Amino acid sequence: MSPDAAAGALAGTVVEPDAGAAAVPEQPAAPDAAVARLYGEPLLRMPTDLFIPPDALEIFLDAFEGPLDLLLYLIRKQNFNILDIPMAQVTLQYLKYVDQIRLHNLELAAEYLLMAAMLIEIKSRMLLPQRKSEGDDEAGDPRAELVRRLLEYEQIKLAAYDLNAVPQLDRDFIRPQLFIEQSSVPAWPDVDVGDLQRAWMDVLKRAKLTQHHRISRQELSVREHMTSILRQLQSSRFVEFADLFDGQGSVPIVVVHFVAMLELAKETLIEITQAEPFAPIYVRLAYSPA
Repeated sequence: MSPDAAAGALAGTVVEPDAGAAAVPEQPAAPDAAVARLYGEPLLRMPTDLFIPPDALEIFLDAFEGPLDLLLYLIRKQNFNILDIPMAQVTLQYLKYVDQIRLHNLELAAEYLLMAAMLIEIKSRMLLPQRKSEGDDEAGDPRAELVRRLLEYEQIKLAAYDLNAVPQLDRDFIRPQLFIEQSSVPAWPDVDVGDLQRAWMDVLKRAKLTQHHRISRQELSVREHMTSILRQLQSSRFVEFADLFDGQGSVPIVVVHFVAMLELAKETLIEITQAEPFAPIYVRLAYSPA
């Protein structure tokens, strides 16, 4: 393939039928064979006045997003080293593509012409003898700035491809929508009497599990209760046994009061008497002879 043909295939081929060849000669059709259908009616012969405009058919093999995209495509297509670009070949192929788009879209060709001028400038600077600067041993490469822009553009382009591969809403998937009918009037649940009773029993059961029994220590004196009994017997000659324990309060106090009474009987300070079996029991002070 010649360089011109290769450049046309890379840049984008524009196919335009010749205006002189637009009129198609009449061709004999086979019997009962329709060439086409017009408004539902079979067309047995090609019309003699058929005209095809010059711009009726255009085929673009590749679409580029800008001059850098085209330049990067030409370099990668020919497997050139981007750090050592052969400016002569790349510039020639680039200009072939620019000539094609200038024929049809001058506005689009303007930005491509700016890059073409930059390529020609770089090519011219490479042909000139290199001058050493005062502080550097070697002169800078005229292609350095172009290489930097191409590498940055390629990185951004690859990142754009990666982002485009991420699933997007309304393109790769749709968000499900669920309609829930809601009423403005709250609907309260019906409560049965049995449910209320079971709930109350459950509360009582939990309360019993968490109840506490507190044991407190109370100091009681037997001697004090003995004195209390003696004072009570001094005001009355006989006191019934049950009346002796009235107003004593809790069980521990009653027990201590009873032990105090036994201690008084042991020391013969009081007498416990009963007239007959099952008769009331009385307590009195012990008789002491004068």
